Amino acid sequence: MRIKEISLRQDPDLRKELALLARGCDFVLPSRFKKRLKAFQQVQSVGCVFPPPPPPPRAPHVNNFQKEESLPPSLSQTIPTFYFPRGCPKEKVNIDAVIAKIEGTFSQFPNERARLEDMGKVAKACECPLYWKGPLFYCAGGERTGCVSVHKFVAMWRKILQTCHDDAAKFIHLLMNPGCNYLVQEDFIPFLQDVVNSHPGLSFLKEASEFHSRYITTVVQRIFYTVNRSWSGRITCNELRKSSFLQNVALLEEEADINQLTEYFSYEHFYVIYCKFWELDTDHDLYIDPKDLARHNDHAISNRMIERIFSGAVTRGRKAQKEGKLSYADFVWFLISEEDKKTPTSIEYWFRCMDLDGDGALSMYELEYFYEEQCQKLDNMAIEPLPFEDCLCQMLDLVKPQCDEKITLHDLKKCKLANVFFDTFFNIEKYLDHEQKDQFSMLRDGENESQEISDWEKYAAEEYDILVAEEACLYASGEGIQLNLESKRPLRKMCPGISSELLANSQAERPLSLKCY
Repeated sequence: MRIKEISLRQDPDLRKELALLARGCDFVLPSRFKKRLKAFQQVQSVGCVFPPPPPPPRAPHVNNFQKEESLPPSLSQTIPTFYFPRGCPKEKVNIDAVIAKIEGTFSQFPNERARLEDMGKVAKACECPLYWKGPLFYCAGGERTGCVSVHKFVAMWRKILQTCHDDAAKFIHLLMNPGCNYLVQEDFIPFLQDVVNSHPGLSFLKEASEFHSRYITTVVQRIFYTVNRSWSGRITCNELRKSSFLQNVALLEEEADINQLTEYFSYEHFYVIYCKFWELDTDHDLYIDPKDLARHNDHAISNRMIERIFSGAVTRGRKAQKEGKLSYADFVWFLISEEDKKTPTSIEYWFRCMDLDGDGALSMYELEYFYEEQCQKLDNMAIEPLPFEDCLCQMLDLVKPQCDEKITLHDLKKCKLANVFFDTFFNIEKYLDHEQKDQFSMLRDGENESQEISDWEKYAAEEYDILVAEEACLYASGEGIQLNLESKRPLRKMCPGISSELLANSQAERPLSLKCY
């Protein structure tokens, strides 16, 4: 008990008790002083140094005859909504008019039921690109019954219009599994199968069904290679919105030549990728081991880099990693990254491989680790290698990192010659090609890269011409048929002088090329 009033302390009857309290003895206030103390505090409360706290505010009086004054809105309610994960709502969208148009389209079909072949008209009534017809059909349950009723489709599309406000959100909703808000690789298969079955540029594949799944796998991997910037294996609505994929889907309707859509759907690009894999996959089980991959481009890739590729730094299949194999899907990523090291995904691909300790930076030790094998290869070729210290100075001048002691992913993405940097440490053939060029020409090529086609498109066009020319020479000499029958080498689409029966009996395992001679 603390007594702050000085006059009370001077009371002679309390001084003895206060002295005992100061020495640590128990202090008990005599009962005769309790009433006196209480009265004294009430008298002295006006002049107290520390006034008593104010009483709690009373609840406002409710008057049934007078309206209570409305409180001002809180600050959070005045901030407009700025986050729209499913697209920004549009003010002028007449959903009833769209539904009426869809119902009018369904009235043209027997029993107001649409099959997959009829969904092109329905897609146009929904104001969607033509090749959304497959996702629209499957999302409405058409895969189970073979057709879609008008009532079921209208209910599905009305819900999408009310909750999804842009094309990216609608496309994600059509393809995703229930309860998800992202797309995985398997979600694209029905959509791409419909493209294979109905696009005029792929009509020749109808009789070669064994290549449907391989073409679809290639396109799916290219979609995730370009769109899935997070490397998560899940394409989100935001990633799809930032990419050019939906624009390419819309172009499928306008472009009859599928090879003009080089970013995702080109059959020629698929032909090149699969033929390169077919040459390495000697047992044709769609898996290759480190020895198979080492033969790519005449052993140009260093063994240490091949070990890093198979370590799981950039591969996804757990089963393939466990068995020390590389699947065809992973090979698609490898080949595109190998032939075009200027794209953001390819820079991330090779950076992950070179970052041995996973600390997000390339140290001098890691650079020297990969350069040692390059020096050994140069010695075997009777070429004097550049000392590592000199090579390091060149690479630092090339990349210009923020910190001279390490090179980060951000440094390489800013550098316009990231391909020269990577080739220096693990691709001996391309390293020698760069050494034969002067630095000014390489810088000029880096500055003009946005005005030309990509390195991957150049490589795919050149390789496709070479592959088709090789087949043309074989067939012209009469050796092509025997080669296909014995080694199961693939045939082209159609060649003059070759009967369709012989083509059917060859059982080709490589895809058909498009060019005929």
